[in-house]
Amino acid sequence: MRSDRLKSGYDRAPARAMLKAVGFTDEDLARPLIGVANTWIEIGPCNFHLRRVAAKVKEGIRAAGGTPMEFNTVSISDGITMGTEGMKASLISREVIADSIELVARGNQFDAVVALSGCDKTIPGTIMALARLDIPGLMLYGGSIAPGRFEGRDVTIQDVFEAVGAYKAGRMSEEQFKALENAACPGAGACGGQFTANTMATAAEFLGIAPMGSGSVPATVPERDEVAVNAGKLVMDLFANGISPRQILTRRALENAIAAVAATGGSTNAVLHLLAIAHEAGVALDIEDFDRISEKTPLLADLKPGGRFVAHDLHRAGGIQLVARRLVEGGYAYGDSITVTGRTLGQEAATAQETPGQEVVRALNNPLKPNGGLVILKGNLAPEGCVVKVAGHDMRSHSGPARVFDCEEDAFAAVQEGHIKGGDVVVIRYEGPKGGPGMREMLGVTAAIVGAGLDDSVALLTDGRFSGATHGLMAGHVAPEAAAGGPIAAVHNGDTITFDIDQRCLNVDLSDEELHERLGRWQAPPPRYTWGVMAKYARLVSSASKGAVSG
Repeated sequence: MRSDRLKSGYDRAPARAMLKAVGFTDEDLARPLIGVANTWIEIGPCNFHLRRVAAKVKEGIRAAGGTPMEFNTVSISDGITMGTEGMKASLISREVIADSIELVARGNQFDAVVALSGCDKTIPGTIMALARLDIPGLMLYGGSIAPGRFEGRDVTIQDVFEAVGAYKAGRMSEEQFKALENAACPGAGACGGQFTANTMATAAEFLGIAPMGSGSVPATVPERDEVAVNAGKLVMDLFANGISPRQILTRRALENAIAAVAATGGSTNAVLHLLAIAHEAGVALDIEDFDRISEKTPLLADLKPGGRFVAHDLHRAGGIQLVARRLVEGGYAYGDSITVTGRTLGQEAATAQETPGQEVVRALNNPLKPNGGLVILKGNLAPEGCVVKVAGHDMRSHSGPARVFDCEEDAFAAVQEGHIKGGDVVVIRYEGPKGGPGMREMLGVTAAIVGAGLDDSVALLTDGRFSGATHGLMAGHVAPEAAAGGPIAAVHNGDTITFDIDQRCLNVDLSDEELHERLGRWQAPPPRYTWGVMAKYARLVSSASKGAVSG
């Protein structure tokens, strides 16, 4: 066993003595040591219940002959920090999560790892760590929050963000606003729509690194305990059979994950995170692959933010297995890709039990749209590309005057004060990986635009990111970013910007000469942080078109 280097032999007596101080016995130390990487925090619902999940995972490990050793890492709640300086910590936390799990696992010579995730960045962060370590392991998602009830309908945190704009615009009373705030999040679990957390949980099952069917089980139902115990037993099978993450995280698995994101109308953040996972797994993946796969994959799942249903509804309809069955049967996913269960994706998909009359996952001959939810645009404003989610809206083109802001707060204030008008193109820059630093999500701004009733008449582009709850004609991850001297840095107020989804173009109406001249006069602003983790991240991070990785 790998862990014998830590615990076996007379010379390892000091290590054993210290482990016995916290309750481990000689019998415990004779077994494989299995790390249980927990992302539990007491701040916010997404990860709040993971202590219980970890306890059940450890039950499964012990029952299968292993000795679990739980440790914790960080998590930043996107929904809580959104719209503040604290949101810059979110993407950076993905790297810290991956780094810290890798360090603890290497330092303690674990034989295998189960990594528990909840909020957005904890999912790719844990998978990135597993790919780096390449010892037997799996990721287990903690499940989704139940929908809230407001005025006789299901609501999510998306509704609260959009209500901010509606309240400011006088379209909602103060009493309604407060009642929605109090009802939207009824308990533990990650955000309920096909936002970033559920998008990445879906992608993880299609990658094969999470057990099929585990992610769509809601956070607070009794079945969640069984899922956790089974995950603990499953990691022991992976250990016994010598199956490691890089055997699972192949090029075909990554293409399966992209198809799943496209078919479910998932978050644009999946582009960033799957590029980063591919990087850690040593698999070649390009931003253009997302457009190619999405273009040929039908949009099948009617999920928020663009659709009607939430993760609980998908679970009742047949779960992620049902989406897998559709994609494998249609030839949109590789059924022979291996998963952590030891079965192929096709074998897992065959176990799907579709609920009669369900409306969440469409039949192959009746998709919501013939193409998936993501497109990649390029042009003189985004030579390296940018990402647009087209699920849930029908705007295929837009041309209008630029309204330029050098930070999110100024753009949000302009929307709230009624300064953004129909036809405008909102440009938010210096919010990229380096410039932010940390590439904040813009849900506060985009939700305020929707809440003000401008989502069908205003477009937006940014070198920052969007929440999975964002919808409308919004281009994120514009690369190169402004802080790196990308063309977005040269845009002036009033410049005409054109989105063309069908032609996959994002352009500003300037000649090459004028654009070149403006960039020649451009000077980089001073860094917003000169010390600490933010400054270190800004020095190391790559372009968003490469996954915004730091190593």
